[in-house]
Amino acid sequence: MNLGLVIYGSLEQRSGGYLYDRRLVEALRQSGDQVELISLPARSYARNLLDNFDPQLLRRLQTGQYDLLLEDELNHPSLFWLNRRLPAAGAPIVAIVHLLRSGEPRARGLNWIYRRIERAYLRTISGAVFVSRATRAAVEVLVGAEIPGVVAYPGRDLLNGPMDRQEIAARAGQAGPLRLVFLGNLIPRKGLHTVLDALQRLPSDAAQLKVIGSPDLHPVYASRIRRRIGRMNGRVQLLGSLPHDAIKDHLMEAQVLVMPSAHEGFAIAYLEGMGCGLPAVAGSAGGAAELVRDGENGFLVPPNDPVVLSERLARLAGDRALLSELGQQALASFEAHPTWEQIAGRVRSFLAEVVDHRPKN
Repeated sequence: MNLGLVIYGSLEQRSGGYLYDRRLVEALRQSGDQVELISLPARSYARNLLDNFDPQLLRRLQTGQYDLLLEDELNHPSLFWLNRRLPAAGAPIVAIVHLLRSGEPRARGLNWIYRRIERAYLRTISGAVFVSRATRAAVEVLVGAEIPGVVAYPGRDLLNGPMDRQEIAARAGQAGPLRLVFLGNLIPRKGLHTVLDALQRLPSDAAQLKVIGSPDLHPVYASRIRRRIGRMNGRVQLLGSLPHDAIKDHLMEAQVLVMPSAHEGFAIAYLEGMGCGLPAVAGSAGGAAELVRDGENGFLVPPNDPVVLSERLARLAGDRALLSELGQQALASFEAHPTWEQIAGRVRSFLAEVVDHRPKN
């Protein structure tokens, strides 16, 4: 197949969504497909709306000779009306949907606008690749109809290391503060502020935290986080963005991955932690519950609830046998999860089916 993929910026950006798109492109190319990247400038939401009136972008999508257009749904403000101007007998459009923008916590009036634009975009597509069942359900509620598609979780062959059951048990039993790691960009939705609130409810020697993630996506929020960490007497280390090998080293040293997001499409970070035998303490909203099973391989906590979060962390700090058992189950969940090769095969089969059923000239 000859595919076009519309994204903002570069595939090398560090976020779970871009990692997903990058691995999918690699797998499609390894299968013999041609994938051309169509990169749009990442600007403000309002300025990206103007892309719908860009004649060069329209011409490129019209004349690209694609069998199918893949579009990361993140690009919906640039495409919600432009897609309608493409010829009906042209390349079918399939969206890769990680997380609805209109599903994130924010002012009601602003989300009302996002919902209208996002719904208009989703009504232009022929099908979708959903990263979780929760994402699929949210999309179909927004559109008010079923959408042809495939649920394709991120694959498991990411940062997994040579951790075995005995090492997990030994690590859990090590004395000292509970070693926590937060793996996510510093944006409000990821819930780092809730983790800091929870830590302050615990004795100073109960837990320590390392934070791995970019501070560049939300500078105002990141600045507030830095100020708070500066007042926490060294209990929290802010490490910034790190290369994959360094991330793996920190995950192998930690005992718990904690990221109580307000909402996640899936969150590759939880899977990465499980590959290193870490139980995840995750937010209960969105797709996290499709991987994290409360009380079995981690805990699910309500968003923005430092009280419940601190209770779960205190329990793990005080019960190292439970910590070991959750870590063992986390590794087992990781090992049972599909690989990227298996996931990409499912996606490719769906894309081929869409191409086979495209309208004929």
